[in-house]
Amino acid sequence: MSIASTPPTTVEGTPAAAAVRRTAPLAHAREHLRAVPSLPLPTAGDAESPVVPAVLSAGLPVPTLDGPTDYANFDHAASTPALVSVKAAVDTALRTYSSVHRGKGWASAVTSGWYEQARAEVSAFVGAREGDEVVFTRNSTDSFTLLARSLPRDTSVFVFESEHHAALLPWKARQTVRIPVPGSAADAVVLLEEALRTRHGRHRLVVLTGASNVTGELWPVRELAAVARRAGARVVLDAAQYAPHRRVDLDELGVDYVVLSGHKLYAPFGAGVLAGRADWLDAAAPYLPGGGATRSVTERGVQWHTGSARHEGGSPNVIGAIALAAACHALREHAEAIEAHEDRLGKALLEGLREIDGVQTYSLFGDEHERVAVATFTVDGLDSSLVSAALSAEHGIGVRDGKFCAHLCVDTLLDDPYSAGPDTAVRASIGLATTAAHVERLLTAVADLAAHGPRHEYAHGSEGWVPVDDTRDLAPARPW
Repeated sequence: MSIASTPPTTVEGTPAAAAVRRTAPLAHAREHLRAVPSLPLPTAGDAESPVVPAVLSAGLPVPTLDGPTDYANFDHAASTPALVSVKAAVDTALRTYSSVHRGKGWASAVTSGWYEQARAEVSAFVGAREGDEVVFTRNSTDSFTLLARSLPRDTSVFVFESEHHAALLPWKARQTVRIPVPGSAADAVVLLEEALRTRHGRHRLVVLTGASNVTGELWPVRELAAVARRAGARVVLDAAQYAPHRRVDLDELGVDYVVLSGHKLYAPFGAGVLAGRADWLDAAAPYLPGGGATRSVTERGVQWHTGSARHEGGSPNVIGAIALAAACHALREHAEAIEAHEDRLGKALLEGLREIDGVQTYSLFGDEHERVAVATFTVDGLDSSLVSAALSAEHGIGVRDGKFCAHLCVDTLLDDPYSAGPDTAVRASIGLATTAAHVERLLTAVADLAAHGPRHEYAHGSEGWVPVDDTRDLAPARPW
């Protein structure tokens, strides 16, 4: 019996019309279900395990229904924990924290210097070219919106429907050509070629992703960028899911702009980047009109700066920029070790999930296509949000469920014309806070869920699925 076939029951004292759905632990009618497959996983003491940058949340204790455990973080694709080195940089910067480019005092001079050094560090991280601008923003959504407002008036935009909403939605509808979700990497190239033939104009922009935030699959950026260039179009790369795992280089990838977010790069929230060609940005109206963006203000009008300052009006998030730069420095320094760490754990995770009966994994381009360490899956008969709730409450595992701000992509992946299958999925994403023991714990937990359902009873209300008798302390004391 599945969750879908379990009728709603009335909680005692609750009118039937307002009843929440409840589910007790379930048993699936299968003759045989395999436990976690035996896979070679690196251990903490494995001499071959690469040394990667330390995260602040390592060993974070979290409550479960059966007692405390360390947090198994499989939610890196949403947000990453901060690095220890990032905190050290922030602590240092806070001692001299002051406004940038606004004063002659020593603290202001030091802070201003660090802010521009942060820009240089990020510039090196993305392989910015001479003449490119590096603009600090709040996040990827902010960066794409800035670029959208900077486009020449007659620009046509070409974007795949598989994009994250941050890259899909900022463009004016009447000037945008949406390209269907491709079924393979080669299909993506063909679809882009066909789309570029449908609309011509003086200016054209192609929006690409480096790695899918749904499946982690790497897109054929170089091939797609070459198609765009032959058609006289510029390219903006969404590197939010790509930059934490692979080296970004504007020239090598053949793109004109790159967008990324600090909170996916082991820095705190609130800092992002738009980097790339200067001409459109310098010709556009300032994104944030105000102090810092102005060269002069007189009764006759305003003269605006060109360069990055043009779009960084107001007092900038200097600590966020320094934190982002510190993260970029660490990721560049340990790039090979990070990729090796994630590759080993990612392959073990994906192969393990595929061997569990009752678990379905998903891909855009085929199971063998290269990807970063992300696995999206469903468990037969179980609502995805119930799976994520049970993983958290019973096992101390953090995953993400839903459509991951990429609704059209997920709808395409889950579409099954022959059955009423799931409409949401679970995403497990590996990063520097993930260990081999965490991967083993997740595989064991998912296998148990697939075979027996949740161990505890859950109710579904306005906050989603929650344990009926939740013994966890979910309201710790405020940190201030």
